[in-house]
Amino acid sequence: MAKLYFHYSTMNAGKSTLLLQAAHNYREGGMETYLVTAQFDNRAGEGRIASRIGIGEKADTFAPGEDMFAKIAARLTLGPVACVFVDEAQFLSQDQVWQLARAVDDLKTPVMCYGLRVDFQGNLFPGSAALLAWADEMREVRTICHCGKKATMVIRRGPDGRALTSGEQVVIGGNETYVSLCRKHWRAAVGD
Repeated sequence: MAKLYFHYSTMNAGKSTLLLQAAHNYREGGMETYLVTAQFDNRAGEGRIASRIGIGEKADTFAPGEDMFAKIAARLTLGPVACVFVDEAQFLSQDQVWQLARAVDDLKTPVMCYGLRVDFQGNLFPGSAALLAWADEMREVRTICHCGKKATMVIRRGPDGRALTSGEQVVIGGNETYVSLCRKHWRAAVGD
């Protein structure tokens, strides 16, 4: 039975690594997969999903407002797909998450989404909020704060290295920009 899955965490938890490993496992079993990532996140190159540990793979991209149901339906015309993998799922819109849910239900294709739960201000991303509401199954991918506790929050550092408390919700960056922290250390970093 096809389901909509959401694997969520903070930065540096290994979400992309897990996605790439799961896709590899499907292909090792002789099954085709369809990998998709956010068009504007090109840190690893255009149309590429990559992990900080050095593995990566080519992927299709989704743009803001693009119909994800139509995208998956079009891919299925080229041949069967055992599972669709969506990286950077936090950048999906609410409508796009609903389109993924429809693809699961109507096209009977499993969809595994991987993404951040909250932004640097502690707010849910629109795509993450919709996935938390509508996913059939959810899994937290854990990482740790420098103190050893589970990291559930992330700060965005400014040029001076200090935590920013305002700004655009989406700024693409990696370890140079973001740090995953437990709530206690996040609160200390943002001055709460």
